[in-house]
Amino acid sequence: MKPSILVAALPLLASGCASALPEVVDNGSSPDTVRAAPVRYQNPVGGYTHRIPVDPKPWRGLNDAQAPKKEGA
Repeated sequence: MKPSILVAALPLLASGCASALPEVVDNGSSPDTVRAAPVRYQNPVGGYTHRIPVDPKPWRGLNDAQAPKKEGA
């Protein structure tokens, strides 16, 4: 017998000997007793604002302003 068949068949045989799953316990909270707020309609494009492409702004000054300050300068 090939070892690969044995490796595949052994877990299948072992799972057949396993005990059954436990009984499901009813905790009393069935979906019929749960109340939910109604869903309101929201327009999917309601927050859309039209934007057009713009040319890039100079970045050197912004970059220098955000850079860590050098000590002694």
